[in-house]
Amino acid sequence: MNPTLGLGLLLLSLPTVKGLLQPSLSPKHHVAVRQAQAWKGRQVAQELAKLNTEFGLKLFKKLASSSPGKNIIFSPLSVSTIFSMLCLGAQDSTLDEIRQALNIKKLLEKDVHAGFHYLIRKLKQSFRDQQLTLGNAMFIDQRLRPRQKFLTDLKSLYNADAVPTNFQNLANAEKQINDYVSRKTQGKVNNLVRNISPGTVMLLLNYIFLRARWLREFDPKLTKEGDFMLSQNKSVKVPMMFHGGMYKMGHDDQLSCTVLEMPYHGNLTALFILPDKGKLKQVEQAMQMDTVVRWRRLAKWRVVDVSLPKLSIAGTYDLKKTLSQMGMTKVFEDYGDLTRISPDRNLKVGEAIHKAGLKIDERGSEAAASSGMETMPMETPTNVKINSVFFVIIYEETTVSMIFLGRINDPTETNGGNSSLLQTPAMA
Repeated sequence: MNPTLGLGLLLLSLPTVKGLLQPSLSPKHHVAVRQAQAWKGRQVAQELAKLNTEFGLKLFKKLASSSPGKNIIFSPLSVSTIFSMLCLGAQDSTLDEIRQALNIKKLLEKDVHAGFHYLIRKLKQSFRDQQLTLGNAMFIDQRLRPRQKFLTDLKSLYNADAVPTNFQNLANAEKQINDYVSRKTQGKVNNLVRNISPGTVMLLLNYIFLRARWLREFDPKLTKEGDFMLSQNKSVKVPMMFHGGMYKMGHDDQLSCTVLEMPYHGNLTALFILPDKGKLKQVEQAMQMDTVVRWRRLAKWRVVDVSLPKLSIAGTYDLKKTLSQMGMTKVFEDYGDLTRISPDRNLKVGEAIHKAGLKIDERGSEAAASSGMETMPMETPTNVKINSVFFVIIYEETTVSMIFLGRINDPTETNGGNSSLLQTPAMA
């Protein structure tokens, strides 16, 4: 039997229709078919987004419980994308475990890949004052002979680049991968890969980089130093930004928390959840899909005076242990079945490390700012001062796909954060 080799995962088109359109069909028929495919893709993507939100919230609770008092920031979309790509190479009980852990068991496998295909295309659409870079890649050792179908599906469904790599020279392999990620994220993610495990023959990569401007920017002249209360009933000094304007906000009397939506330019929105004093654990434990849906429904347009801390945080998570606790074990063990990648090799995932970062400032990005006036009704503003531990969800509006999820315990804790607004590469 061949020795088991390491498979690395770096987290950071609709399926091909069987049969070609006949030349005799009219252009109108072609358009109708494309419209039907797009409608189906959108439908599946919306269902997939809901399931991915549920998965992200479950994963969040696992990460939060293992890191009490620490900042949490990660991308559910990045994690689920990379393991969905791995589903193309898994089968039998190994595939079942991945699908169960990702919360996609109820969807047909082809629909899962169709949904991700649609989401990837949707999220890569460009908007003025918003740049969302999302991509996938596969680095393959020259010794590995993967199935052609696996390579074809990765490219057609996930638009993943296949990059020949010599993993026998680990130093050169690390440089090649790091240069690729740096180039794709415009220099915002550097030195991602360190100490690749000996025996690695393939590495899958998913990266997400977001740079966007608030629809209603903060005036830097109004940013003042203020107190931010930590969960240990201590406080730290932070730069607090201020803006008065029209926002969707509301108070959840059932869970005792304030919710506030702050849109970016384009199709992304940040949802902030601020628990009332002493209600942090109550809100955290109640976070699930239905709760998030209810929060978005109860948020109504109001005149709001918003105070929000500037921050730049980052997090690194070894997902192997966490996902194993969620039932995904065989893919990390010698007896896992990844033979749809290569029938001649015993493969396993050696590591699953996810990295993410979040920056919030007056502009919401590094782009140049512009000023403007906003007409507001004559009513007394509601004060929303986010000066204690809070949660943040960043999602795409049309599919309601959760891109980033975090808990901010201490805005001054950088954890190696950098200057980009949002970035999520990850490694496994």
